[in-house]
Amino acid sequence: MSDAFVQMSLDEARDFARNVLARHGLKPPHVDPVAETMVAGERDGCASHGLYRLLVCVHTLKAGKVMPDAEPVMMDAAPAMVRVDACGGYAQAAFELGLPRLVARTRRLGIAAMAINNCVHFSALWPEIEAVTAHGLVALAFTPSHAWVAPAGGIKPLFGTNPIAFGWPRPDGHPFVFDFATTAVARGEIELHRRAGKPIPEGWGVDGEGNPTTEAEAALAGAMLTFGGHKGSALSAMVELIAGPLIGDMTSAESLAHDDGAKASPYGGELVVAIDPAGFLGAAAAEHMQRAEALFAGMTEQGARLPSQRRFEARVKSLAEGVRIPRALYEDLRASLD
Repeated sequence: MSDAFVQMSLDEARDFARNVLARHGLKPPHVDPVAETMVAGERDGCASHGLYRLLVCVHTLKAGKVMPDAEPVMMDAAPAMVRVDACGGYAQAAFELGLPRLVARTRRLGIAAMAINNCVHFSALWPEIEAVTAHGLVALAFTPSHAWVAPAGGIKPLFGTNPIAFGWPRPDGHPFVFDFATTAVARGEIELHRRAGKPIPEGWGVDGEGNPTTEAEAALAGAMLTFGGHKGSALSAMVELIAGPLIGDMTSAESLAHDDGAKASPYGGELVVAIDPAGFLGAAAAEHMQRAEALFAGMTEQGARLPSQRRFEARVKSLAEGVRIPRALYEDLRASLD
């Protein structure tokens, strides 16, 4: 094993994450769900959403930009709506509180939505998507972030990375899931390039003058770019609207203003939509869900890779062999325990 990495079992990674979070003041109701999100990222080969995010959480806790002991509160809403006020805490505990009600209302009404308000969000959306698809429901999720991203044709940050996630339950095996930022790449990937002293590809970002750059530091100080030009930009604007003003929460620009230079994790809202196939199809749901399998087969039989396939393959390996953490990251995190 290379000295550049530290080998850990998933249980060791989980305990390590819990210890770091607790050491920096995060209270017990939040420690497990927040740690589990990072372990899931590491387990699935998503290093930018793995234990690296502990550095982000430690900084956010130190900056006082998350309530470490927040108690999320369920709020009254319309029959097909669930609202949870995270009360300034991380989104994970609020999501866990609201999920059973979201599932129950979706089962009863065919479709329902959950708004999580006043939360700090640092992670990928696919762990939440998988939690919904585990109930046999189709799922979508959206959340703004900080204003790090220039709209197509612009050079100044206005949008967040603004991920869109979708999940489709399958009768056997893993769900069909995609989760991607509306930027050319997740911000965490640029951060990892900065830490490693590696250049970034062209098209990921521009410098403070709006010029294309391959320097990670310059892109982080300037603006990230959306994928697909005006198409990604329009989708990013959609996320701003439906997970911001629509649910009474912040846009990415407002989140960055709230941050006030602390460089902590984004603060705002998240929208989760769940759909029960039986709500449309009744007893015929199983038949039509099986028809969807022909679509997936049509993709894979011609050599296409389903979204998240690589992640699921990494999961199988990690469950058996554990994970490798860059030693420099491990030492930084271990030092934070002193």
